[in-house]
Amino acid sequence: MNEMTIIHRVNISSKAIAITFDDGPNPKYTPELLALFAEENGKATFFMIGEQIKANPELAAAVHEQGHEIGNHTYTHPYLTQIDPAQCLDELQRTDQLIQEITGKKPQTFRPPFFDYNDKVNNIVKSFNYSMIGATNMETRDWELPGVEHIINKTIDNIGNGSVLLFHDGYGDRSQTIEAISILLPKLAAEGYQFVTVSELLQLT
Repeated sequence: MNEMTIIHRVNISSKAIAITFDDGPNPKYTPELLALFAEENGKATFFMIGEQIKANPELAAAVHEQGHEIGNHTYTHPYLTQIDPAQCLDELQRTDQLIQEITGKKPQTFRPPFFDYNDKVNNIVKSFNYSMIGATNMETRDWELPGVEHIINKTIDNIGNGSVLLFHDGYGDRSQTIEAISILLPKLAAEGYQFVTVSELLQLT
């Protein structure tokens, strides 16, 4: 077994957390999130899909220019264990290249779509030297539109120093997520939490 660790939380004493968003960039919701994080002087990590970067390159550039991190979330969002290794490699490589074109540097982080991975996927991810990123608030399930209160409560229930939090800014109606984030950010900031990128969080260990 050539296992790879998926990181849901890092062991730190400081009140720093990494808030992440999957499946964008999205021309409606991503700019709303950028505005919310600017209000709190915080940074986030956006795990972007290559197809969406291709469709919205200026928006991806704006995310980078405002100091947020862009992570790799594949090119078309497939179940990686259900495609052959060459296709899997292509999914990561094409998005890696797009992110480099936008940011001028190689991405450091990766999140597998649907958290679907096995040894084959692990080996390919390792070849990129990515950190594979999970989350502590899986029960939030914001993509199912469970209600703003549910999103907030399930996040707060699973937060602590070093937590990685998962939300979505791409595909479908993300208005509940935006509203939840607009409530969570000032609340958590008032509790002393600092909002950092995933790579910054990893460097605190």
